[in-house]
Amino acid sequence: MLAGQRQAYILERVREDGGVRVSDLVRDLDVSDMTIRRDLERLHERGLVEKVHGGATAIAGSALFEPGFAAKSALQEVEKEAIADAAARLIEPGTAIAISAGTTTYAIARRLVDVVRLTVVTNSPRIADVLHEAGRSDQTIILTGGVRTPSDALVGPFAVAALRNVHVDLALLGVHGMDPDSGFTSPNLNEAETDRALVASARRLVVVADHTKWGIVGLSTIAPLDQADVLVTDNRISAEARELLASRVRELIVAESAPRPRPTVVQDAPRADADG
Repeated sequence: MLAGQRQAYILERVREDGGVRVSDLVRDLDVSDMTIRRDLERLHERGLVEKVHGGATAIAGSALFEPGFAAKSALQEVEKEAIADAAARLIEPGTAIAISAGTTTYAIARRLVDVVRLTVVTNSPRIADVLHEAGRSDQTIILTGGVRTPSDALVGPFAVAALRNVHVDLALLGVHGMDPDSGFTSPNLNEAETDRALVASARRLVVVADHTKWGIVGLSTIAPLDQADVLVTDNRISAEARELLASRVRELIVAESAPRPRPTVVQDAPRADADG
């Protein structure tokens, strides 16, 4: 395997898992420890990964940072569940909707299996699978073609062409970041283009994004804030952000996420007096 091929593989692993270990790469690629360390050094010099002891991690602040589906699934689980509950209530039986790829939109899809006469267009194999496996004969699930990204989205010319030929009542859009100036963004140029086609296919746009997405700017803009008919976020978003968003989107829904449990402090029971 050539150096460029190894480095592309390493970068893909970092994007999918959030980080890599030198020992794992030595085993998987069957090369020396020194070879892997040189590859990581070159990726670090290009600003693509952050070197750490024993491996490398993704650079979270980078506009190119794109964690994989598995890595994102473990983040803000409580908030995503609350957002999914609120967003699912916006879906009416007998409608046609488009759903973008993402972990929050996947949580919504799990709640749509009981919605009757629903037609769903999606560029997410995971979302298509969870709805198809429900086995409802009154639901129609349409999966676009395209090239798969680290976040498990199908993107590119095939996906865009498919979306440009459909017209739906509502689009559910998950995003990488939201910012007053840059709007809703993605770190992947092809995914942003595909999401723009998804947005254009719908009469109504519902964006779902937890509080950690505020202030994050990806490489490419999908839509400005004021293009959203509804934004569903969680109650941990700051008061300043809440006020700004309420003035920019047509409707802001703040989902109440359950409080995070506090760690239990176990104290030793008082010791009995030695004399009884």
